[in-house]
Amino acid sequence: MIEIARVREEDLPELLPLLRGYCDFYEVSPSDDQLLALGRALIADPGRDGVQLLARNGGEAVGFATIYWSWATTIASRIGVMNDLFVAPAARGTGAAEQLIHACIDECRKHGAAELTWQTAPDNERAQRVYDRVGATRSQWVDYSLSVSE
Repeated sequence: MIEIARVREEDLPELLPLLRGYCDFYEVSPSDDQLLALGRALIADPGRDGVQLLARNGGEAVGFATIYWSWATTIASRIGVMNDLFVAPAARGTGAAEQLIHACIDECRKHGAAELTWQTAPDNERAQRVYDRVGATRSQWVDYSLSVSE
């Protein structure tokens, strides 16, 4: 049975390999210290920054989701941005992804957010099938980013 809970400090050692798996999937490599600092920042101020949720199956950490709080001018409301959703390969097909999404929706409601938004890679077809199953609406926006590091 899948259980979902907010990440706590004592969960970080089990969360870290999942964060690393997510980063490996997207071919990025922040340090373990950076990933742990991110987790600790969310634990410290979930009302302002956001939350990380951990999925467990039989007590084993099998997936996570991260929601950051923001606003959307187009609907003049708070939103939750599900920046990350990851389920370990061995646990895919267990319903963990769907349960994480529903837990994110619950967190958004508690926070007063009107909408949960997210994005995925265009070639991540497995994830897109999950998103279609939960009734999400596909967007036609084109994403851009610009580094601000010097």
